[in-house]
Amino acid sequence: MIVDSHQHVMLPTSMQIKKMDDAGVEKAILFTTTPHVERAATATLDAIGAEMQVLYQLLSGSYSPETRISKMKDTILELNQAIRTAPDRFYGFGPIPLGISEQATAEWVSQHIIGNSFKGIGEFTPGSETQIEQLEPIFKALEDYQTLPIWVHTFNPVTPNGIKALMELCRKHPAVPVIFGHMGGSNWMDVIAFAKEHEQAYLDLSAAFTPLSVKTALTEVPEKCLFGSDAPFGEPQLCRQLIEFVSPSLSVTELALGGNIERLLQI
Repeated sequence: MIVDSHQHVMLPTSMQIKKMDDAGVEKAILFTTTPHVERAATATLDAIGAEMQVLYQLLSGSYSPETRISKMKDTILELNQAIRTAPDRFYGFGPIPLGISEQATAEWVSQHIIGNSFKGIGEFTPGSETQIEQLEPIFKALEDYQTLPIWVHTFNPVTPNGIKALMELCRKHPAVPVIFGHMGGSNWMDVIAFAKEHEQAYLDLSAAFTPLSVKTALTEVPEKCLFGSDAPFGEPQLCRQLIEFVSPSLSVTELALGGNIERLLQI
């Protein structure tokens, strides 16, 4: 089964399903989305930038904690609606607000993650090392649900020091599976090396910094590699073709395109 392990909700859902069909993708793991760049009238900087403004404001800390949580709940409703539209095609990963107490985090996991039958947590896009440190209550909460991975964006704006801080959380909480989103960006060699030494570390292959990073990951840790497109920011068909092109063998391709995420999420 071909499973795209990282897509964001796209509207309308029929468009998202068509992209999956065109790429031969049978199922996708859906994440909530703040900017709907697929709704931009054109691919101009002005049109895309207008859609991205809400994300920029969120990352800059412009919203109050109450507003951030309210917006997050709205995106969860949107995610659930997309899944209900085609429950045979989608699974979900759900977000958790940073900076709340350990008890509130545990309650959020129970109500908004387990309660919605989501298969994992994320995406987190930490804008600072402080925000990465704020992931620790989530790691602690997930120790009670060891089949729930956490998906963390590790490309820009996450710095090398931020990636090291995330690695330290992995060492402190070895029971929690961690998906390094976008494989560390330009720091992909460090992230692949870490995945070789830590059983719970997995590599998302979307938004690859270079085809060489995908080829190296598939060679070094084939059982840790997860096909993802990051749609609508990436194209499922192109991302699948990249894996097929650089993969060292058919068996490795099958692991990356679906086998690994099926095993991790037990789907």
